Amino acid sequence: MPEEPVPEVDAERVADRAELLPEEIEVGSDDPEAQARAILAESDERSASRDAAPDSRVEHRTSDEVVSDLP
Repeated sequence: MPEEPVPEVDAERVADRAELLPEEIEVGSDDPEAQARAILAESDERSASRDAAPDSRVEHRTSDEVVSDLP
C-alpha cells in the first residue's frame, strides 16, 4: 500500500521544528527536517479535523455527570 503524500508545511515552521528537542537529540534523527515536516503536517491535519487523530472521540456530558460531590 503506497504512503500518503505529506502535505506542504511552511518552510519557516519546518526550520524551527527541525531543531531537535533534548529527548530527540538523545535518540538521534537521520533527517530532522523530514521529521519536522511530518510532525507539523500531522499536527495541521489534527487541527483541521477532530476525527484525524487516532482514537479520537467526542464525549457529550453535562457538568453534573463529570463533577462528583467532594467532601
